[in-house]
Amino acid sequence: MSPRDRRWWTALVLVVVSSFAVLLFLGDQIRISKPPIPARVVDTNGNVVMTGADITEGQRVWQSIGGQEIGSVWGHGAYVAPDWTADMLHREVTYVLDQYAKQEGATSYDALDVERQAALKARLKTAIRTNTYNATNDTVTIDRTRVDAWKLSSEHYAQVFSQGNVAYAIPSGALTDATQLQQMSDFFWWSAWAAETNAPGHDATYLQNWPHEPLIDNVPTPVNVLWSIISFILLLAGIGGLVWYHNYHEEDDAPPTDVPERDPLLGYRATASQKATIKYFYIVGALFVLQMAMGIISAHYGVEGGSLYGIPIDRILPYAVTRTWHTQLGILWIATAWLATGLYVAPAVGGREPKYQKLGVDVLFWALIVVVGGSMAGEWLSIQGYMGHGLAINWWLGTTGQEYLDLARVWQIGLFIGLFLWFFLMARGMWPAVRRARAGQGNSPTETAPLAAGGQRSLILMLLMSSLAIASFFGAAFGMSDGGHLSIQEYWRWWVVHLWVEGFFEVFATTVIAFLFARLGLVRSRMAATATISSTAVFLAGGIIGTGHHLYFTGSNDLLMAWSAAFSALEVVPLALVGFEAFRHLRLLKVSSWAVGYKWAVYFFVAVSFWNMLGAGIFGFLINPPISLFYVQGLNLTPLHGHAALFGVYGMLGIGLMLFCLRSLMPSREWNDKAIAIGFWGLNIGLLMMCLLSLLPLGLAQAWASITHGFWYARSSEFLYSPVLTVIRWMRTPGDIVFSIGGLSIGVFMIGLLFGWSVRKSGGQQISGSVFNQLHDEEEVGVGAGVSGEE
Repeated sequence: MSPRDRRWWTALVLVVVSSFAVLLFLGDQIRISKPPIPARVVDTNGNVVMTGADITEGQRVWQSIGGQEIGSVWGHGAYVAPDWTADMLHREVTYVLDQYAKQEGATSYDALDVERQAALKARLKTAIRTNTYNATNDTVTIDRTRVDAWKLSSEHYAQVFSQGNVAYAIPSGALTDATQLQQMSDFFWWSAWAAETNAPGHDATYLQNWPHEPLIDNVPTPVNVLWSIISFILLLAGIGGLVWYHNYHEEDDAPPTDVPERDPLLGYRATASQKATIKYFYIVGALFVLQMAMGIISAHYGVEGGSLYGIPIDRILPYAVTRTWHTQLGILWIATAWLATGLYVAPAVGGREPKYQKLGVDVLFWALIVVVGGSMAGEWLSIQGYMGHGLAINWWLGTTGQEYLDLARVWQIGLFIGLFLWFFLMARGMWPAVRRARAGQGNSPTETAPLAAGGQRSLILMLLMSSLAIASFFGAAFGMSDGGHLSIQEYWRWWVVHLWVEGFFEVFATTVIAFLFARLGLVRSRMAATATISSTAVFLAGGIIGTGHHLYFTGSNDLLMAWSAAFSALEVVPLALVGFEAFRHLRLLKVSSWAVGYKWAVYFFVAVSFWNMLGAGIFGFLINPPISLFYVQGLNLTPLHGHAALFGVYGMLGIGLMLFCLRSLMPSREWNDKAIAIGFWGLNIGLLMMCLLSLLPLGLAQAWASITHGFWYARSSEFLYSPVLTVIRWMRTPGDIVFSIGGLSIGVFMIGLLFGWSVRKSGGQQISGSVFNQLHDEEEVGVGAGVSGEE
């Protein structure tokens, strides 16, 4: 190991250990500062309005009917229905102001002159923001006017969920039990109380003054503004430092001088377990198409509410179901592509097929099918009410109501076990390479170990550690509990969504790509290892602590905002140089004529670089600083970043890895790549249209509404169904169509591999029949290639 690699390994270890220490510390700060759930809420006469049990049961009821997939609370969730926190808060303060005005002889608050309005606003702010929580008897006291406001809001929500609301995409009968309707309203009230009540000893609320509500001066705190400015400074400094480092090590970009004359994988005979991974990629395609369909339906609910081009489908597939499936499937199909890639790579690195490896790959495949199918069925049954609502069975077999982690606890346990089975298969497949490295034998590529490129001990260790991290960090989901405090649930949910999906999967994918390119001789082995370790250290330096930027307004304090704002800005720093990465990938196609066979996999990697810059970088930093997120959390700038980053980066990466593996399984075959070309351009152009024609202008319009009128208004049906915004939301359709054509074209290509039309003539013979059968022919040398090791 070179001295430079040792330095980077030291930096990586220090980054990971210190960053997780800080993240755990920030979690403890949330535990300390989170808004209390009082044992009871009483009026000034001591009459009980609601109990803590009512609030907790209301949260469970809300989550069992879809939770964050049916409106949002504290800004986290879906975007068609209101944010129930902001909506409840605004209903309360406007009602109280009108009652104040009537006490002074006016018909309403709006009927007063500006001077009298200002006096009533000052009175309202004192009444609303004064914290009346008594820790001694665990009680919150509110006056009679606020009790009346709670009653009226409860009646409104009961009508919305029992009779339905087309503008909110909530079907009739979503929830009908009177007790449960009241408990859910109690939960909404408590979430609003946390947003309007000053934390003890502070001039800001428990949620750092979120959401923006001018009537009670819910505006950004001084800490918010200060650390937003500092985050911009750190971003510029970080980019400057990284550009300097890149220029100082220009030799890293130098192409290899000993590029092989032919594809090094020609003549390689795939193992049984590698062939078994092919079915994973077909499941990837099926889940991707299903996710697209659910996304189209979910987006359309935003303009028609309860139907699809006039067809009333909300009784069978309500918005809460289609969006649940859409968000969950996005993670599952991308993860499946990466898991299959790891299973393909492991035996080629280790140089042998461990006993029963194929059996393990097959068992994991069917376990994945059970988890996906079971979780989807449970979510539908829970949201539709067939399991009841707010019960333990909803949490264990139905849905958690937590965005991206909607799959119930039983399916979470199944997935967790499956991930460790995957790690076990990865580790046992690669372990011979680890033993060779320990014995000082090196890892030179051989016929049985074609990916064991020499001098890549660091890459082997990185691949094993990233695989272990993927398996382990999904366990953060078990930090959430049924009926647990919302602040704690959000903390652990973002551990999974941010660290698992956005963090360690990217480390794993970066390492796998380095392995594949190095073995093909397209990049230098030493440089590939160094680049992987260094990029991981730089990425995790901002990414781990940067998890906290999702938690600014979930019951945290100033310490979390300061740490998270600073390190979240550093998350964006590596993305400033993705243009160099794209250039390097494109250059690989020119180093040898045979490299063109991997063209479309490389093109998808180039697309990853583009979307990293636009989706994760520009659109991500658009919402990351505290001052920005204060106004736009829960608006359409969030799905703008989500679509561009999740699919644009991780989805494109998953497809690229899939094509790379399939290409290496049949290196001598020439693909009929028209369908891939249509798929590549359709997916990229469609996603860009979706972002620029609909999500971006809609998000900016909502941001303006939030800044000028308040967050509640930006999410209101009054604003969203205005003529201009209705047209903007309909403009999602052209992008969806182009994107769907691209996705279906990739599917057509995959089916063509089954029946032969996706493979051109090779060696004077036309590929006929099922290529899938050829890939599984144990007598074929060079799977699907029809070549010998001597070619």
